[in-house]
Amino acid sequence: MGEFDLIARYFTRPVRRAALGVGDDCALLAPAPGMQLAVSSDMLVQGRHFFADVDPERLGHKALAVNLSDLAACGARPLAFTLALALPRVDAPWLEAFSRGLLALADGHGCELVGGDTTQGPLNICITVFGEVPAGQALLRSGARPGDDIYVSGTLGDARLALEALQGHITLPADVLAAARLRLEQPTPRVALGQALRGVASSALDVSDGLLGDLGHILRASGTGACIDTSITTYLIAISALPISARGKFDPELLHQCTLAGGDDYELAFTAPVARRAAVAAASLASSTPVTRIGRIEAEPGLRLVDAQGQPVVQRYASFDHFAAG
Repeated sequence: MGEFDLIARYFTRPVRRAALGVGDDCALLAPAPGMQLAVSSDMLVQGRHFFADVDPERLGHKALAVNLSDLAACGARPLAFTLALALPRVDAPWLEAFSRGLLALADGHGCELVGGDTTQGPLNICITVFGEVPAGQALLRSGARPGDDIYVSGTLGDARLALEALQGHITLPADVLAAARLRLEQPTPRVALGQALRGVASSALDVSDGLLGDLGHILRASGTGACIDTSITTYLIAISALPISARGKFDPELLHQCTLAGGDDYELAFTAPVARRAAVAAASLASSTPVTRIGRIEAEPGLRLVDAQGQPVVQRYASFDHFAAG
């Protein structure tokens, strides 16, 4: 199978919203009047972002999900995406499963594949996604203000717990590992929540490299500090197969590391004024996405952690860094 046969068989589909899709030198998009384009790119590299034995259908899902998560953090509605794919060889069953996972998620969010590129090489997936957001309503990292509440959506740390087990650092029961690995390999982008938070949240981003490291981007962009209650974040690991009663079997520091700096969560971290708590609850309900208030924004720069008694937590937690990590 040649390059263009591959594209035609697995990745060419008619478009309904884009002005022009796969087949020409460029795709053509037509955002609605009064809308701004939101654009983001993410790359996934085998051995760095996923294991060689990953289910290709889950990999297709994740490749797009991590990009949709960026649109969610901006409050944007998905429009379209491009796919650049390097493959060591043409493997028809692998491509069938990969494209199935990719396009199922795309269809679920009305996000059309409109172009891209393929080549031979080490397995590498790069997606650029396009969304639209009403002009002046995008959620940014720079809007947090002292006194704002800090929230996260969903659960944190599940993906990191799976990674620790898959790398042989801990042992998990088979059902717990399966549940955790699903969170690692098939994350849920919080697109509906992001749109519901427009006009409510003062700042937002998606948690991809770890809560504390990513929250630091909001603090720097907003010129603020923050205080996080670690007694709350510890219980954000909410794997259905891992009840709270079972968590005592794990090193508390491991649970802190997973929730505070684990990465691969693809949840939203956001801030909102105290006066908007009811609106945050309404956005959570409207999007069917749970949110948890975990701290507050402070005027003094820096990120401070406290325990259930309000005492400082001195342990440092390092989030993922593509170049600093070993």
